[in-house]
Amino acid sequence: MSDATLPPRPPPPAAPPTPSGSATPAPAAKAAAPPPPPKPPRSGELRDVGVVRRDSVHAMRWTTRGVVKVLGDADVGEARLTGPTAVGGALTADTLRADGGLDCAAAIDVVGTLRSSGGLRARGPLHAGDLEVRGLLHVQGDVRVDRGATVRGQLNASSVQATAVVLDGTAEVGGRIGAHRVDLTFRDASEVGSIVGSSVRLGVRPPNPLELVLGRSLAVKVLHVEADTVTVEGVDVRFIRSPAITLGRNAHVTEYEGTILQRHPSARVGPESRSPPPHGLSR
Repeated sequence: MSDATLPPRPPPPAAPPTPSGSATPAPAAKAAAPPPPPKPPRSGELRDVGVVRRDSVHAMRWTTRGVVKVLGDADVGEARLTGPTAVGGALTADTLRADGGLDCAAAIDVVGTLRSSGGLRARGPLHAGDLEVRGLLHVQGDVRVDRGATVRGQLNASSVQATAVVLDGTAEVGGRIGAHRVDLTFRDASEVGSIVGSSVRLGVRPPNPLELVLGRSLAVKVLHVEADTVTVEGVDVRFIRSPAITLGRNAHVTEYEGTILQRHPSARVGPESRSPPPHGLSR
């Protein structure tokens, strides 16, 4: 049969009409990820003496005396750690006392009081009801304390939030220190991004006899301070906003908004350029 005698082919079926202005249907949303499994319940008491290595810790009470390494999380009611302790995951506790050095690879969350001496490091945020540190506090994240935070030593953190913050030592805080009362005494070079509170006092340690003769170079810089009352001594502040400002000995404020109630003769206000002291006159 020739092509001329074949019947014509039917046209392909037309696509169903789309309503004017309608959007293309969105792909179905992916199912939500399942929630993390619940933590094992706390139970019993653990006592670690000497050199100990554990996969994880889940106990009502955990005491150590020696060198302890936990590969995963530690979740305890009461922790009393004596000696170097390393936690490879998160650490949660009702109360915690660490003497001799604590290194945590994730967040630390303590409902009650956290006391540390000898060094406390967290590669994540830190939360505590109360915080008392002697030595180093190094947090790769924010520090949040429900009540008072006291550090006698070195404070390194992204930011600090508490009801009261007391420091006697050095600080490297890139963000904000926020508290009703902030009392910082610097013993060496330090730098803070901003401080916001009701009452703020910034000062430096008194000079020793040799520094009284030769002078000293103690660089302490704060970018921004905002509070109801501000007292500054020996600290360089770029900007202050307060209705009641007191500038003590060797205070320097580049710019301010508010009222200076008292000003020491050695205090300086406004931008300035100072040359470094001659060689041999600073340490």
